[in-house]
Amino acid sequence: MESKKRRGILERLNAGEVVVGDGGYVLQLERRGYVKAGHWTPEAAVEHPEAVRQLHREFLRAGANVIQTFTFYCSEDKLDISGNVTNITGAQINEAACDLAREVANEGDALVAGCVSKTPCYVKSHSEPEVKAIYKKQMDDFLRKDIDFFIVEFVDHVEEAVWAVEVLKTSGKPVGATLCISPHGDMRGVPPGECAVRLVKAGADIVGINCHLDPLTCVRTVKLMKAGLEKAGLKAHLMIQPLGFHTPECNLGGYTSLPEYPFALETRAMTRWDMHKYAREAYNAGIRYIGGCCGFEPYHIRAIAEEMATERGFLPPASEKHGLWGAALEMHTKPWVRARSRREYWENLLPASGRPKCPSMGTPGDDYEKQLESNIPT
Repeated sequence: MESKKRRGILERLNAGEVVVGDGGYVLQLERRGYVKAGHWTPEAAVEHPEAVRQLHREFLRAGANVIQTFTFYCSEDKLDISGNVTNITGAQINEAACDLAREVANEGDALVAGCVSKTPCYVKSHSEPEVKAIYKKQMDDFLRKDIDFFIVEFVDHVEEAVWAVEVLKTSGKPVGATLCISPHGDMRGVPPGECAVRLVKAGADIVGINCHLDPLTCVRTVKLMKAGLEKAGLKAHLMIQPLGFHTPECNLGGYTSLPEYPFALETRAMTRWDMHKYAREAYNAGIRYIGGCCGFEPYHIRAIAEEMATERGFLPPASEKHGLWGAALEMHTKPWVRARSRREYWENLLPASGRPKCPSMGTPGDDYEKQLESNIPT
């Protein structure tokens, strides 16, 4: 099936369809041994395409309608700062990532989103021409591969996101813009509602939140964005791709300020049943593009797709190997396990950590805020 024959992202959202996004890549590939923590750069698209391709496939099988290019932190200034890429250019990574995403998207009815993220240049120089030139270079790479639409992601200053949107809109492609901010606003205190207004006025077709905080916190933030748009008399589709971890501390810097980041987050991992609740909350809030970011594994995306099965009219291929709400446990030999083959059990379960001295919450540090204040590139 050729991508040009597929309905685009705006056609689907305008029709009221639920679009399921994919999940997180850098954390998953770091855990699998293909990404270096701290650097978080995506050279694996060139060095280990089989690993990236496999993760794309798992998200597609789980029910994703969109395959994002694995191009997080792929601006040349970030690659230079990381020091991890000495013989691979950003253009080479972008090209390889687009090819991988398109190859897998063509295996189903999925679209390819070309993704750009925040640049160290913004915090370092705060130069609009320099920042826009970086986004323009990435955009040109993606346009040569004819991606379906753009996503601006992982930006914590709305001003930078606006600059990115203004550049990407010159492509003629639809643009989604997701900020990694809390309900308190961006890193300069711009409220979520005002952030949404600025993004839409810049030309964003889809606005929302990604990463940094847990799903229900991100739903709260998107609701504030929606209210801001309504007050301003503006319209845009809403999108959400949060963390796959519990972060009830809800601090401004997000999960990077937690003591467990990035190597001890397993105790905060959300279950598939948490994802059912998240998907329903997001849908009830009027959000129709529902996906995930760091911490989201394919089974989490499958849970979203299963919760939205009635609205979408189908189950994903991965559900062939999963009994809804534990139904497959009816075949278990042990009666106490068979008793768990029902929705009520899993909806009311309070999972234990198994760690006798494990606190229910951590004490977030303020290193992230200090880093921004000192103008050190992140």
